[in-house]
Amino acid sequence: MALRPIAPRSKKASGGAPAWMVTFADLATLMLTFFILLLSFAEMDAEKYRAMAQSMAVAFGTANVVAEDVGGSPLTLIESDTVSLPDPPDSPKEEAEFIDDRGASPELTTIPDGIVELSQRLIGELEAEVADESLSINYDQQQVVIRFSEQATFNSGEAEIKTGMLPIIDRVVEVVSQCMGDVIVAGYTDDVPITSSRFRSNWDLSAARAVSVVHELVLNRKIPAERVIAAGRAETQPLVPNNSAENRALNRRVEISIREPECGDSVPTRDLPVEILP
Repeated sequence: MALRPIAPRSKKASGGAPAWMVTFADLATLMLTFFILLLSFAEMDAEKYRAMAQSMAVAFGTANVVAEDVGGSPLTLIESDTVSLPDPPDSPKEEAEFIDDRGASPELTTIPDGIVELSQRLIGELEAEVADESLSINYDQQQVVIRFSEQATFNSGEAEIKTGMLPIIDRVVEVVSQCMGDVIVAGYTDDVPITSSRFRSNWDLSAARAVSVVHELVLNRKIPAERVIAAGRAETQPLVPNNSAENRALNRRVEISIREPECGDSVPTRDLPVEILP
């Protein structure tokens, strides 16, 4: 009986991606997961970012520099109201028209050198305090205003400055003493009548707080006493309506205003939009 030769089996054509692609895809997925995990652990230091934004705002010339949500306006970037573009080459000038349709820009005015210089110095010295909202720094074309919150500066219903605030006021004195200009210290309260055996009214309390700050300004004689005025203004001139606990807390404050400061070695005068301080 003759044996028939067995024909070799034909190999079926393999389909799909090569085997190494599976390993590569797994590796790519693991790497993506790893980097997403790193991103989830990352945190932005909001306080340093806010202080840096304040410093940049003064350097680039915004009119009102404040801590976030503590009186005043938020920081904004100012755009020029004109556009200067070159004429297209080899084209008649009358055929090239460029239209700026961004709308009207804020009214511009001149900020004196001393105000810009003092604001920059204060922001640089008090960067951490501006970031944690212990105080804010504002200015317009007449004055620079350092605004201290009640929560950081005084206990409720009292006129003695908190111990932790004294070194900060000393640093304010170091900067302000290098500039000329009248210094007005004003205390403010909310509209809730005070009940205290020591203070007859909010007028008494606000005046006592202003005097406490004045004592620290002139204590070491770096700021001559004849430059400084203390004023108690009670619930007048609120920053916001006294219609909530949060708003009343904003209105309880002490402000140090430096009128028409002259610091020397000032930066060049800038044309800036101005917002009148409340």
